[in-house]
Amino acid sequence: MTTELSRRWRPRSLLQLVLLAFVVVMLPIAVLMFQAGQALSELSTLADQSARHAVEQTRRARMLSSLALQMERSARQYAVIEEEGLREIYNEKARQFGELLQEHEPLMRDDPDFRSLASRFQQLRELPRIPGETLQPADEAGAERAAEAPPVPDLSLLPPQESMSDFLARFSGFASESDAVRNATNALIDSRIADIRERADAVRARLWMQTAALVSASLMLMLFFTWLITRPIRQLERRIFGLGSGERSDTEQRIQGPAELVQLGDRLSWLSGRLNELEAQKQQFLRHMSHELKTPLASIREGTALLSDGVAGDLEPRQHEIVTLIDENGQELQTLIEQLLDYNLLQNSRRMKVSRFDVATVIQEVLAKHRLALDNKGMQVISPHHPLEWQADRERTARILDNLISNAIAYGEDGGNLTIRLASQRDWLAVEVANSGEPIAKADREHLFEAFYQGSARRKGPLKGSGIGLSVAADCARLQAGQLALVDDAELPVCFRLTLPWAERPERPGHAIPHDNDAVPEDRVTATDARNDTW
Repeated sequence: MTTELSRRWRPRSLLQLVLLAFVVVMLPIAVLMFQAGQALSELSTLADQSARHAVEQTRRARMLSSLALQMERSARQYAVIEEEGLREIYNEKARQFGELLQEHEPLMRDDPDFRSLASRFQQLRELPRIPGETLQPADEAGAERAAEAPPVPDLSLLPPQESMSDFLARFSGFASESDAVRNATNALIDSRIADIRERADAVRARLWMQTAALVSASLMLMLFFTWLITRPIRQLERRIFGLGSGERSDTEQRIQGPAELVQLGDRLSWLSGRLNELEAQKQQFLRHMSHELKTPLASIREGTALLSDGVAGDLEPRQHEIVTLIDENGQELQTLIEQLLDYNLLQNSRRMKVSRFDVATVIQEVLAKHRLALDNKGMQVISPHHPLEWQADRERTARILDNLISNAIAYGEDGGNLTIRLASQRDWLAVEVANSGEPIAKADREHLFEAFYQGSARRKGPLKGSGIGLSVAADCARLQAGQLALVDDAELPVCFRLTLPWAERPERPGHAIPHDNDAVPEDRVTATDARNDTW
């Protein structure tokens, strides 16, 4: 089911996947920007409205305090001067005060100071006339009509029982109550500002939480799409690395990703199959070639041996020389065939056979195989004889030494020197094989360990080399996590250094690590004791 869904939703190309990842990753950030804009717009509107209301309410509260003082001043002036214009001014101020008080009522309806001020204002709403005051006509005609008209009682006159001083006494506390309302208004405005500040803090905290959540979501989506993009690339990289290193897998997983990368993975699978087929054909060819060459070669060598032994009759010196030359070339050809087969076997066999052995004994065994060639060359051999135990692949170590000594014999000078040095430092073994002769050219040093590479120096003998001896030796060293390198030596012009680590192998219960010798002499030097040796 998951595979079917992945195939159904698989992007057609890597570019499409990248664009999709960009859009999806940017989506939470776009939502965050939209929400932040909405919150800021809301706060801005609220702050603007609150500022306007605060200014209007503060102005109204100040006007109430100012009008209260003006009303009291107008009333007292009227009580002294007794002019009708002062009474009209008072009434106008009272009207304005009443309007402002009515506008202020929705804001301060529940405030006790405001209710007290409203109640006192009802008592001071209209300034009454003083008894005995007459209205002043505006002109002479009006004065004549007023003189002829019958007297009209003034309803706004103070009642007999109430004097002007009693009315003025009502202003006691009127101004202070107005100031109290103004202070209460300021306190209410401050509380609203505090509420706005708390709301802004809440919005800020919410925005931070949303920012953290949405940025985390964007990061998670970015990591997810990064994994989607890099997963098929890593799969292709492992597939290519497997092709290059020769590792074969029976079950290859299908590449999961964009269609073009899946197609590329299918082509790599096809290429891997073709390489496996070619490798199988190569193996079959080498097996057939070795059989087809070894059989007639063995017959040729057997015939030359019979001729040399005089089975077919005595040979003349010239004839014996030709038979010997044929036998030597046949032996050399057999050696080349065996080296080619060893190289092919090494390329297809990666398993190590770890055992503990004496390195000096292995060196002497390899030298014994080449003793006749060394005597013919007249080379002086200096080799270690002190025992040194080491744990590694004995067969591959012997093959490395055999190729190095064979190479020294083939390219060394006649009557020269062959020196083998042996030492160990901590968990590393070092073996140096140095010989006299022509130094290796600098142009050949970089390609010295490449398979089938032929350097500028020519092999001394009737048949040139195959160019795979040093390649086989270097591969054997790498398989043991070691290294084979050409180094400079103060005594001899050509020196190869082999370094091998101590190969750890877990011991199974009841099974010891195989050893070459059952009895260990008392003067045997172990790897730990030999660490003080120098180069």
